Amino acid sequence: MFAEGFHLMLATAMEMHGGRKLRVARLGSVMRPGRGEPVILLHGYPDNLQVWSELAPRLAMRHEVVAFDWPGMGYSEAWTSGATPFDFAKRLRVLMEDWGVERAALIGHDMGGQPALAFAAEYPERLSRLVVMNSLVIWDEKTSWEIALLRKFGWNRVLLERLPRAVFFRAVQTFLPRGYKLSAELRRDLWESFQRPEVRKYVVRMCAGYQGTLPRLKQLYSSIKRPSLFLWAEGDKHFPLAHAKVLSEMVRGSELQMIPEGEHWMALDRAEEVSLRILGFLGRSDAE
Repeated sequence: MFAEGFHLMLATAMEMHGGRKLRVARLGSVMRPGRGEPVILLHGYPDNLQVWSELAPRLAMRHEVVAFDWPGMGYSEAWTSGATPFDFAKRLRVLMEDWGVERAALIGHDMGGQPALAFAAEYPERLSRLVVMNSLVIWDEKTSWEIALLRKFGWNRVLLERLPRAVFFRAVQTFLPRGYKLSAELRRDLWESFQRPEVRKYVVRMCAGYQGTLPRLKQLYSSIKRPSLFLWAEGDKHFPLAHAKVLSEMVRGSELQMIPEGEHWMALDRAEEVSLRILGFLGRSDAE
């Protein structure tokens, strides 16, 4: 049994940044008293910003929340230059400048976790707090066989370009517990964006960029000084808890929390518990 959720899609708008379209969802208001600094949500693949449809409204009860489709993914147009976590972190900094956001808390999931970590290491003055969930953060730790296959040169191109339906439905099958069903509208939004040829070609580039830079990213973890929470699903089939344990040991003063029986997309099926953990972390003073 699963707790009743919001079951609503996030309302989105298309913004222009550098002459390119970016799909964005905004929730909450910074004008309400007692609100903390903004929270920016960074999604993974094969999903888009709608993967936050259960979690974002809960976080927006206390914070301004911004979610967006990464340039080149979802329904956002690609930007020029590379596709490494460091390139994604630079794009995030540009977007924050465009939005007039001086500092924000970042919540990165899956391939959104690596840019969040890169941002924490390279732009600490723009970050208030960091949350990373269920992500390939330790390049030489064990993953699922599906992830191992997608990391092999050439295989990701074949699978993503020629077998997108198989990749997508395998993800849905292994990212959620049995008994949880995506709404038809959410499934359609996720699938229709992922099956776009330009998106899958971009993801192939991204996989190559990540694979080549993950060892370098790992070397920067010890330099991260901002308050950090690594929130992991106990039952993640793709990125075991060992990733979070090693990461937590490398980031001094960080906190590791586990969601019992959680799965990879715990932001959907365990949104209430995940939101309480995150809000508790965001609400602390730096002195705590």
